[in-house]
Amino acid sequence: MLEITKSLNLRHVLVRELHAGHREKIRLHLLALSDEDRTLRFGMHTSDEIISKYVAGIDFVGDSIFGVFDSELNLLGYAHLAYPPQCSAKNCTAEFGVSVSKEGRGKGIGSALFKRAAIHARNTNIQVLYVHYLSRNKVMMHIAKKAGMDIEFSYGEADAYLKLAPATSTSLVAEAVQAQVADIDYAVKRNWRQSKSVLLNLLPFATSTK
Repeated sequence: MLEITKSLNLRHVLVRELHAGHREKIRLHLLALSDEDRTLRFGMHTSDEIISKYVAGIDFVGDSIFGVFDSELNLLGYAHLAYPPQCSAKNCTAEFGVSVSKEGRGKGIGSALFKRAAIHARNTNIQVLYVHYLSRNKVMMHIAKKAGMDIEFSYGEADAYLKLAPATSTSLVAEAVQAQVADIDYAVKRNWRQSKSVLLNLLPFATSTK
């Protein structure tokens, strides 16, 4: 079993849980992906129309959605943790999917999203975290191997499984702290953007001369 809590790092990438108000940001993030990146994310060629339908159908109540934002509140990374409609107490599996924009790569965003989803799944009584991806998806392959997932290959595709330890007070506190810090970071960025906008609007008046 993987001890997610020990590898939860707050100093680098802050992951925020998203809500329905972020739906448009998610749509724009996915639409900005290249054809190859869309294929790696969804396992097949994915048109703009399919992406829009997918985003419109995201269940923010039944599933858990996570994101990483830059200083301008652009969505750099997006993760979808899909829960099954029903599961037994001894066998409950959630599926993880992730995408990172070109601008956000090489910063550990994908790994941070995976860790956040894993600890959240653990804390919500999920026993197994599952990822289905194309075997040529080197980034997801790296994340899966680093997490110690059991990986099965078949006809160019891969299925990875991670058995999660039961939730503990430590894992619950770790996730709560991560969530709070990410929310504060988001609020600071949002307030800075608003303040900057006000200053830019006032600048012409401040520099004008009669």
